[in-house]
Amino acid sequence: MMNTLPPLRKDLEFFPLQHGGKQYVLIKDHLGLVQAGKAVELTLYQLMILLDGSRTLRDLQTLLMRLQGGLLVGSNEIERLVDQLDASFLLESDRFIRAKEKIVEQFTCLEVRPCSFCGHGYPPDPDELRKRLDEIVSRNPPAPEPGKIVALVSPHIDLSVGAKAYGNTYQFLRYASPSTVVILGIGHHLTTGLFCLTEKDFDTPLGTVRTNKELVRKLKDGGGDIFAPNDFSHRSEHSIEFQVLFLQHMLKQNSFTIVPVLCGSILAGLPEYGRDCYRRKAGPFLERVAQILSNKENQILLVAGVDLSHTGPKFGHDQPARSLQNLSEAHDRILLKNLASLDADRFWEESRRVQDRYNVCGFAALACLLEVLPESRGQVLQYEIWHEDATRSAVSFASVVFTS
Repeated sequence: MMNTLPPLRKDLEFFPLQHGGKQYVLIKDHLGLVQAGKAVELTLYQLMILLDGSRTLRDLQTLLMRLQGGLLVGSNEIERLVDQLDASFLLESDRFIRAKEKIVEQFTCLEVRPCSFCGHGYPPDPDELRKRLDEIVSRNPPAPEPGKIVALVSPHIDLSVGAKAYGNTYQFLRYASPSTVVILGIGHHLTTGLFCLTEKDFDTPLGTVRTNKELVRKLKDGGGDIFAPNDFSHRSEHSIEFQVLFLQHMLKQNSFTIVPVLCGSILAGLPEYGRDCYRRKAGPFLERVAQILSNKENQILLVAGVDLSHTGPKFGHDQPARSLQNLSEAHDRILLKNLASLDADRFWEESRRVQDRYNVCGFAALACLLEVLPESRGQVLQYEIWHEDATRSAVSFASVVFTS
């Protein structure tokens, strides 16, 4: 029996684009093994996605002939093609597994998480970065002092795209002096477990922020299989990193510690998509977070770095984002209304109603927030939709403040 070919990697991201009148697919690899900016022609992409672990060389030969309108393709040519895909780290082969294990081991041994996006998500120079952050926070009219700030919801989209929302959120830190900040981020590449914790400190051009290792260990205690087996998902994740920048900029240096928590996909992590199932599965962890936030002796702030709907072909829809906007925006606004009123049941009901059709990537972090937040009042400060016309896709995001 002919051996099957290794499947295409499941952790890659693909984005359609056009260049010189031809259609291509851009490949993004969070591990950094695939060459940055690598794109393949649409025909090759259509062949690649058929590699599901059950295909043989003969199967691939037949499929490629069909894609090329019956043009004969030699077996040697197919072998060279598969070798090229493997050499480019596009397949889940032994070569890829060895390379990934090395990268994971190197990261997990570190005591400090290096900044992942300095230089291409924000300026690497500290002075330039401070100037940039100050421009963002100062671009909105000063908000009146709202009372005791319990939690903030901020975007994690590119800083230039979400500047107004970031500014709306983080200007409220003028009125807060937390000793610890629990940050709920989104594990975009978290495939195992509902949460991923790390004891690593976070390094940015503005210095190193200490992680509250004692609290992280307390949260891990008794968590079981709800946690990822290691902290590798933090390596190239921006949803927490971007929040750390604003915390460093707005709060006195070395005056606070952080508790970094990545939230994974609830759809993938639960046998049943519902609040009751979520609470049963994550109950002990949620209780410990709630206990930390309710501690009267220390000033604890909760921050969620989330975006909302992701629509259009870039995110798996067969319609452009503008055609879906009325529906996705209505969905977002219902979620935000229930979030601000702390109505967790209706928050879940709305997501279940559409079966997460609009890819609300921040749902897991917001669901966690609703379970752990002390009694408070929420106020939606801003809602915005950013359109990426080149891919006919869009991302929405918001800023919210909770006060007591």
